[in-house]
Amino acid sequence: MSNFAFGLGVGTRSAAGQWLEVYYHAPLMNAPDTLIQAIAPIVGYDGGNQTIELAEDQLKALEVAFLSVEAEDQAELTEILEGTPQPLVICILEQDAQPESTAEVYLKLSLLSHRLAKPHSLNLNGMFGLLPNVAWTSEGAIAVNELAKRQLSARAQGRILEVFSVDKFPKMANYAVPEGIRIGDASRIRLGAYVGEGTTVMHEGFINFNAGTMGVSMVEGRISAGVVVGNGSDLGGGCSTMGTLSGGNNVVISVGENCLIGANAGLGLPLGDRCTIEAGLYVTGSSKVTLLDENNQAVATVKAAELAGKPDLLFRRNSQTGQIEVKTNQSAIELNAELHKHN
Repeated sequence: MSNFAFGLGVGTRSAAGQWLEVYYHAPLMNAPDTLIQAIAPIVGYDGGNQTIELAEDQLKALEVAFLSVEAEDQAELTEILEGTPQPLVICILEQDAQPESTAEVYLKLSLLSHRLAKPHSLNLNGMFGLLPNVAWTSEGAIAVNELAKRQLSARAQGRILEVFSVDKFPKMANYAVPEGIRIGDASRIRLGAYVGEGTTVMHEGFINFNAGTMGVSMVEGRISAGVVVGNGSDLGGGCSTMGTLSGGNNVVISVGENCLIGANAGLGLPLGDRCTIEAGLYVTGSSKVTLLDENNQAVATVKAAELAGKPDLLFRRNSQTGQIEVKTNQSAIELNAELHKHN
């Protein structure tokens, strides 16, 4: 048997005691019962989903408990944290239920960014109400209502407190950098993004939480919340995908394998494998499209939603009529091996 997820975290709290963020260095999925049983008496865990604040003087006992069940990574973590003045927390999730604390949300977002869970596989219902809006600065997370005082204090000491963003989500790279990726601008990938091995995210590329790439991809466009991009697919410069948070949209948008979304194009429906959307063309589920046969003759007009998930399609706009046309995509999308090289 095992518990759903486990994490030992070190974080930041506001002056009022509110958790602002939690960093999980080595979160676990399916933590073995032996590990949970070993630490339960130390932290007072008695089952269910619990977020338990720790005292620094508990870390030595936790280290011994982790070593007793051969959890060396967790033991090393406790050893490093011994003596820290930063607030500590243990989050133990017996089941994947709706989160009930800020620390629990951060654990689930970390599971995604550590590639321990895939997008749409975790219960994140109600998470926004548990994530405080935070000023992310050169001195870490600061409660927004404390920012002005901290800025003044820094100025009084001859320093400038740099504010990078004011948001509910931090950038992923400050919490997890999975192997085999390249990132042009780390600020454009939020914690909770799943970035597959072999993915390159260029400077204008963006990946939201609970979204990402499953493998080798070149991302120069926007992957919105909830959107999953299949292995071998590329998103051209300035292109966009319609997320599940956009305009009340409840359709899960996805991109199949070996697809190409051209520069400044857009996608608002699930795309099958080996599909192409030409540059500058935005296709939504309600777009009317003309189907062409092998002789480029129109055979039917349908809503693009009827083509959702179908493979080998080329979406293009007729420059004379302005109509969106769809035909079988005869040109295979082959990714440039050098562009995707990470070593």
